[in-house]
Order: sequence, then structure tokens, then C-alpha cells
Amino acid sequence: MRAPIGDFDHATPAPDCLDELTSPVADALRRWTGSVPAGEILYVETDPRWADTAVFVEHYGRDLLERSANCVVVAGKRGGEATLAACVALSTTRVDVNGAVRRQLGARKASFAPMDMATGESGMEYGGITPIGLPGAWPVLVDSAVVDLPYVLVGSGRRRGKLLVPGKAFAELPGAVVLEGLGVA
Repeated sequence: MRAPIGDFDHATPAPDCLDELTSPVADALRRWTGSVPAGEILYVETDPRWADTAVFVEHYGRDLLERSANCVVVAGKRGGEATLAACVALSTTRVDVNGAVRRQLGARKASFAPMDMATGESGMEYGGITPIGLPGAWPVLVDSAVVDLPYVLVGSGRRRGKLLVPGKAFAELPGAVVLEGLGVA
């Protein structure tokens, strides 16, 4: 199958290649109930040597620069309590951790979660964390610009491989909150 974005050799419906995904992502796709059929979420094989954004788009297609999203894990703290959340914003922006994220979580302080915490709690590889399959208690904050795109490239849970996800599917993820201005230039 031809990928709807990028220059990938082959795209496979994600439910047809669950063995290529981490357990949390595969389990989420097995239980998928969104209005976007799970078969419209596509998996593409990528080489982790080309993970840097500039090299990635040079190799897999310049159109991906405006159609890729990063999923980062943040920790919001208030008192002695910490709340983990995922933030999904276009790769051409940065997540407004100290503004939009802190306010949405009702936190006194918010920061990027340490790598070992993000990977340990998500069950995904660093550099491949995706909003699909995250722990159910986590809020998933999604920039509205992501939801507006026909397809978005995002991690697959592993460093090797990516998912191509219809933008509107992000708004239907468990715990999803769509925010205007989450990603800032």
C-alpha cells in the first residue's frame, strides 16, 4: 500500500503488523473503538539512524516536516503529587510546558519527565513514544493543529517504525484534550 504522506516504500495497516509494535500500542489497536477505523492507522518501517528530524525528512520526504508530530511526556507537580501527561504537537513547534500544559494540569510546576520515567511508565522506547497505548490515567494533550491534518506521522512505540494517523483520531484517544496553542513556534 502507498503511504498517504512521505516517501515510504510500503505502508501497512497497523492492525496487520502488531508484532512490529510494543505491547501497549498493539493492545490499544486491538481494542480500538474510535470513529476512524483502526485499519486507517498505518505502520511504516523506518531506519533509526535517520531519526533526527532534518535527516528524516531529507530521506523520507520533505512534506513530512509540516505533517509530523512529537509526543513528549511531561510531569506536572502540585504539592507532593506528580501527574504524568503526554503532549502531542507538530514537530515544527515546541510544547508550551510552562504555560498551556501547567494550566491544563492545574500544576504549580511542569517539566519534561525524565527519560527513564517516560519509558518505564509508558512501556515504549525513548524517541518512539506515541500517544496510542499510553496508560489510561494519563491526560493526552493534543495541539489543535495536529487534529486538523488529514494524516500525521508520529512514533510507533519503538525507534524503528512510525505510525501515520488520521489527525482527527488523536482527539478520540483515551484522556485526549485538544488545546489551541499547545505547540508554539
